Amino acid sequence: MAMRCLLIDDSAQFLRSARELLERQGAEVEVASTGADAVRLAREGRPDVVLLDIDLGDETGFDVAHRLHDTEVSPPDGLPIILVSTHSEKDFEDLIGSSPVVGFLPKSSLSARAIQELLEEQAAR
Repeated sequence: MAMRCLLIDDSAQFLRSARELLERQGAEVEVASTGADAVRLAREGRPDVVLLDIDLGDETGFDVAHRLHDTEVSPPDGLPIILVSTHSEKDFEDLIGSSPVVGFLPKSSLSARAIQELLEEQAAR
């Protein structure tokens, strides 16, 4: 079964490009451009993983991660949320560590394989 991803970013160009890339690699991808849409789509679609941009215009990915984690959207073992950004992970180390996310991927490294590897690494912990 294909990995179901919810991709959240306020850049229409990135959403389009990343969706095409991940779908070519066998993933099923829903997209959202706001936190409200992300919560709604997560409830409706029950994705396997959320890919969440750190910069979302008026809100941050950290805020949206907490909203997703603190709602009934999150299954008992947690909804895996991976932050993505053009910024360096080092720029947000403390915030990433204190957030309910399973990890971080640079946008330039985004792929179905990188997502799967990060999820497997998290499951092994």
